Amino acid sequence: MRARMALRYAGVDVEIREISLREKPQSMLLASPKGTVPVLIQPNGQVIEQSLEIMEWALNQHDVDDWMLSSSSELKSHTAALIAENDGAFKQALDRYKYADRYPEFPMEHYRAQGELFLKRLEKLLSRHHYLLRDQFAQVDIAIFPFVRQFRMVDEDWFDATHYSKLKVWLSNLKDSQLFNDIMQKHPVWQDA
Repeated sequence: MRARMALRYAGVDVEIREISLREKPQSMLLASPKGTVPVLIQPNGQVIEQSLEIMEWALNQHDVDDWMLSSSSELKSHTAALIAENDGAFKQALDRYKYADRYPEFPMEHYRAQGELFLKRLEKLLSRHHYLLRDQFAQVDIAIFPFVRQFRMVDEDWFDATHYSKLKVWLSNLKDSQLFNDIMQKHPVWQDA
């Protein structure tokens, strides 16, 4: 999701191929033997296999609204730290919260509480700006948004009843954005010819 949003924002012309992970096409496995998505195959044949790397590649092609916050080394540092925390401790808590039955050492609420540490940090940041680091969204927002969205989807009633008022508005604004709606268009599952 975050890779697609960055590609769309940057205006990079790509062919989207929806993949069934149960029946991975041979062409995908030839390009990326690890067999995970996303996979970006560039015209020169180089393959990028991580969503964050695809985001950065796309933004290096075209970043008219300075999503990378290149004008401020401090904001770039904050971006890197937030994305690292999201992709590390928060994603681990999210995975355990979503699939708590696979991690019976603790109840679901334990993993949710671990994830909430990050949500509290985001809520505090959102008390200063409409988005995480400024008043318009940037790379950091798009990189983190899909994971917060997933966290909410585990128990929407619980999330919607929380005191994270600014985080809920942030999430809603991103979910309602034209950019998000553009990338959520359904594509037929790709089959090798």
